[in-house]
This record gives sequence, structure tokens and C-alpha cells, in this order.
Amino acid sequence: MKKLFLLPAVAVLMFVFQRAEAQEIKRLKFNEVIDLSEGQSPQALIAKHRFRASYWQYRTFIAQYRPSLTLTGTTPQYSTAYERVWNSATNTWDYVSSNTLTDIGSLSLAQNIGLTGGSIFLNSSLTLFNDFEKDAFIPRNYITVPLGIGINQPIFRYNSLKWQKKTEPLKYEAAKKTFLYNIETVHLQAVQYFFGLALAQINKQIADMNYSNADTLYRIAQGRYQLGTIAENELLELQLQWLNTKTNVQAAEMNLRDREIRLRSFLGFNDNIRLELDIPSGIPDLQVSPQEVLNLAMANNPEIFNQQLTVLTAQSNVAQAKAEKGLNANLSLSYGLRNQNPDFSMAYEKPAKQQVVNLAFTLPIVDWGLGRGKYKVAKSSLELAQVQSQQAIIDFQANLLLDVEQFNLQAAQVAVAAKSDTVARKMFEVTKQRFLIGKIQVLELNNADTKKDQNRRAWVQSLQDYWNYFFTVRSLALYDFVARKPLESDYENLVR
Repeated sequence: MKKLFLLPAVAVLMFVFQRAEAQEIKRLKFNEVIDLSEGQSPQALIAKHRFRASYWQYRTFIAQYRPSLTLTGTTPQYSTAYERVWNSATNTWDYVSSNTLTDIGSLSLAQNIGLTGGSIFLNSSLTLFNDFEKDAFIPRNYITVPLGIGINQPIFRYNSLKWQKKTEPLKYEAAKKTFLYNIETVHLQAVQYFFGLALAQINKQIADMNYSNADTLYRIAQGRYQLGTIAENELLELQLQWLNTKTNVQAAEMNLRDREIRLRSFLGFNDNIRLELDIPSGIPDLQVSPQEVLNLAMANNPEIFNQQLTVLTAQSNVAQAKAEKGLNANLSLSYGLRNQNPDFSMAYEKPAKQQVVNLAFTLPIVDWGLGRGKYKVAKSSLELAQVQSQQAIIDFQANLLLDVEQFNLQAAQVAVAAKSDTVARKMFEVTKQRFLIGKIQVLELNNADTKKDQNRRAWVQSLQDYWNYFFTVRSLALYDFVARKPLESDYENLVR
């Protein structure tokens, strides 16, 4: 019976051992985590796909200003029916049987005119018409338009091409800046995940060290209690501390695994990778000018582009509402050549002129104030957008200056935290030695131990705060203040 229970236990232990052996330990530095987050984190991939959508939207806009060549056709179109035909001899409508086969092909070259909102075109078409009812011997007839030229020009109407020429380039520029901003946001997330795991590593190290110290001190205290040099309450205090540190080791281990899973998932690693981090001890020697950051942010930050785009879109809506409440007309002109002949070789000889002039208009007579109401609403929305945009920019500038001031304070905070960590650890070692020779009580030892742990964690937190503000300022200005150059990306490579 014992063997039956022993075999599954051995199998489980072997599985755990093999899994541990299969896992690869990967030590990462801070800058490596930042680079990996930019290249393979899900958030970075989402930012790339969003930029691609904006890129193709801009390419679609550009295509509207380029000539388009289109081939259209209907092949075949067969009809057998009765057609209604006017009989001039009897001044009545007759119904005549028809049996036709038609093949139509047309080639058209068109170009939009952004300045006027109209378009010009060239076209050429060929129609093969077969009427089997009228002529059974020579049923076919070629109808040709060798060349036609025309223009379609809206008058007093909203020019969407004109406004798109203002808004679409701004949208694309905002999309490029937004991509850079989103990558900096990914860097900020990497900072959170990195220092989350780094602090968990520190807590695990503290828990292991505290357990080792508590175990040593408890054993020494047991001997001193037997000798009568310490009271029972002091022995119990050390025993309680030893038990608590044992529990803290388990909690620190669980927290470490949780933080490791979060960072591993963020970086796109599988379960076979175990992560260990090298905590950066140094920081750049950097102080930034608030005015420089403000100037760069006003030129580069996507928030500024988006505010400009909001106002521009509202202005476009006003122009559209104003155009729609009055006279709208459309002028179409075309001139071309045409011919027809049963013989294809003769169908293109001596073509006749073909001219079309069309002027269509719409003028609201009574709309009960509908057009005027839409115009007033659009105008009010524009004024609201202008006020909100101005306030948003003011708030943006104020928050930016606060972030810059906070960043400039972080280097000193890191230096103080590092010094405090060194002093606290030294103070604990001194206190521990004095306790071992019976110079101080347990309470003082516990107090020194607590300060040691607090200052160690505070040092890691100060590093996290520094890098948080570092990437926050970078994201605001989209500028690398260490390398002294704007943040850039290979946009063409992103859409491949």
C-alpha cells in the first residue's frame, strides 16, 4: 500500500523537476525591457496597427487628387420584349417587338480639381448593337465615341475636397505623433511592470534575509534564556518574529511569481522563460528646461494636433451648413465625337460632333428654417470647440510644467533614497551586533530591521518614480533629451 502512494508522489516530483530544468532563466536589464516592450509587446503591436489604418486613410485621400483610369463594360446585354414606340404617322403609341444584343465598353480618365471641387474627364467608348428583328442579314451596328471631354463643376456648393486638403494631412501628422506617443506609453507600462517585479525581487530577498536573521537570533536567544540573561517576553518576541518572517517568505514568493507572470506576458514570452532583473543603480545626469519642453510639446504633441483638428472640423461643418441652406447648382459640359456604322473599319471615320450642356440647381423656397437652424447649430458648435480647445491647451501646458518640475526633483530624490538605504543597512548591522553582545533590547533591533526594509523599498520606488517622469516628459515633447534629438520612426516600414 505504501508503494502505491509512493509511486504517484515520485512521478509528480519528477515532473516538477523536469519542468524546472526545461525553463530558461533570462536576466534582463532595464534598457532591454524597454527595447523589448517596443518591439514585441501587444500594446506596441496595437499602436502599429492603428497607425497603419491612419496611413491607408491618408493614402486614400491622396488618391483622390490623382488621375483615375477606369474601364467599364456590359457584356452581354440581351433583351427580347415589346417596346413602346411613337408612331408619327398615326400620332399614337405602338408596341413593337424587339430582339437585341448589346455589348458596351468604355474607357475613362478622370481628375478631381481640389480648388473648385469639380472634375474633368476624357472618355472613349464602343458599343456593338445587334437588332435581330429589324435586319436579320446585317443585324450589327457599331456605335463609337472616339473621344469625349467634359467637366462637372458644382456651384455654390460645399467643397469637400478643399476641406479634406486641410484636414487629412493634419490627421496623418497627428497619427504619426500619436504612434510615437503610444510607444512612449508602452515604455511607461514597461517601467511599471519592470519595477513591479524588481520590488517583488527585493521583497523576496528581504524576506529570505529576515528569516535567516530571525532564525539565528531566535536560536541565540534560546541559549541566553537558558542562561537567564534575557527575559521570557524577549524570547517570545523573537519567536514571534521568526514565525512572521517564515510567513513573509511564502507571501513574497507568491508575489514574485505573480509579478513575473505579468512582465512575461507583457513582453510576449512563453511559460518556459523565467525572468530575473538587474535593477539599474544609475540614472542620467539630466535636468530639462520647462520652456524647452513646452515649445517642443506645442510643436510635436498629438494633443495639440487633435485640438487643431477639432476646430478645423467644426469650421468645415459651418461651411457645409452655410452652403446647404442656399442655392446649389451643378454645371456639366461635355464635347466629343461620335459615329456609327455596320462596318467596324468605317465606324471611326468622319465622326460627328456630340455636345451636352446641363445646368441643374436646387433652391430651397420654404424649409421652415431648417437650413438656417443647421447653420446656427454648426456655428455654435464651432464657438464651443474653440473655447474648449483653448481651455484644453491651457490645462495641457499647466500639467506639463508640473510634470517637468517633478522630473527635475527626481534625481535628488533618488540620491537621498540611495544614501538612506546604505545608512539603514549599516545601522541594522550595528544594532544587530550590539544585540548579540546584550547592549540593546529586542525592540530596538526590530525597529532597525523595519527601517532597513523600508529604506530598501523606498530606494526602488524612487527609481520607479524617476523613470516614470522621465518617459512622461519624453511622451509630452516627443523628444529624446539624453540624445538631444526628436523621437522618430520608420513609418514606411511600419505599413509593410
